[in-house]
Amino acid sequence: MEFRLSAAEEAFRADVRSWLGSNLPPGWGTPAYRAPRTAAEQIAASKAWQATLHRGGWAGITWPTAYGGRGATLVEQLIFNEECAAADAPDSINLAVALGLVGPTLIACGTAEQKTRFLPRILAGDDIWCQGFSEPNAGSDLAGVKTRGEVRGDDIVVTGQKIWTSFAQYADWCILVVRTNPNAARKHDGLTFLLVDMHSPGITIRPLVEITGEAWFNEVFFDEVHVPRANVVGTVDRGWDVVLTTLAHERGGAAPHARLRRELRALLRLAVRRGNEAPAARDPQVRQQLAQLAIDVQLAKLTAYRNVTVIQRTGRPGPEGSILKLFWSELEQRLMDTAGEILGPYLAAVRGDPRAAEDGFWARELLWTRSATIYAGTSEVQRNIIAQRVLGLPRG
Repeated sequence: MEFRLSAAEEAFRADVRSWLGSNLPPGWGTPAYRAPRTAAEQIAASKAWQATLHRGGWAGITWPTAYGGRGATLVEQLIFNEECAAADAPDSINLAVALGLVGPTLIACGTAEQKTRFLPRILAGDDIWCQGFSEPNAGSDLAGVKTRGEVRGDDIVVTGQKIWTSFAQYADWCILVVRTNPNAARKHDGLTFLLVDMHSPGITIRPLVEITGEAWFNEVFFDEVHVPRANVVGTVDRGWDVVLTTLAHERGGAAPHARLRRELRALLRLAVRRGNEAPAARDPQVRQQLAQLAIDVQLAKLTAYRNVTVIQRTGRPGPEGSILKLFWSELEQRLMDTAGEILGPYLAAVRGDPRAAEDGFWARELLWTRSATIYAGTSEVQRNIIAQRVLGLPRG
């Protein structure tokens, strides 16, 4: 692959950088800026930033122009993510699921009515979406879902449970996989892909308090929830084909190196400021660790570019997606472990404690990254994929 950006891609980067410099929230990056803290504040800020992106033409940039996107390439999406990370731009909870998964899935598999109804609201940030795939006994094995979808006239009546559903308590809509034919010969058959209004009667949401003390994850229970057949994406009993489309986008456009580079910059600043008797950066062993992390972040970037290059050439994701997920998730944990070594016992000081480094930022991030090797496909699953599809090893 060509690692140097083309003139057009360099111009694209300059446009993104210029726009961000003019459109970040007032006071952004200054001590006077008050970052949102409560969940309600974060939701409001996320929607506001999504609306700003939409007005500027930067929402859903890889979507076709016919659907309100920019028609950008996956490489340009990586460039956009890198510039947002470099500017410490706000996060948007709507980006990953709504823009990254729901929109592309509807563009590829949805009806004309579904596209007209949902795509403009996704771009504008009017609706928050969640993803109802995982179940207590069907996490990485998505085809093992047992949540039932009974076809009754013009409705699919849903009964069952989903888990690890991020932002469900704030979501307006959910992409949901249910089993409509329990007698199908293969477990991948008999599944149906639904768009579910999260305000429907019969839905109960129970937030799950995480190790960070936050509760973004949720259990979601469905008790005779009626979903119109008009909200079926694809065909009843043929939902696995739609699921594969969603998963391809989930694994194909990932650019974790941008976030990792931002975290590495923060770690370097920490090493210069903190230490037992002298700044940690003076310790040769710490410098070696930091140098290795910098090398690994660059490797993650090159693997991400290699991944999207394969997708652009072939139209489908290759095993690079699994290699990237395995590598960046374990790298992020190593990065936070290094922060822990630098801070020592002060790492345990959380937000509000006067001894906490950066108001508990590192304590929270260390705890959060424990999940990196679990969500979006566990490290064990990724190693199996690499072993079987890359190395050609037999199943164990």
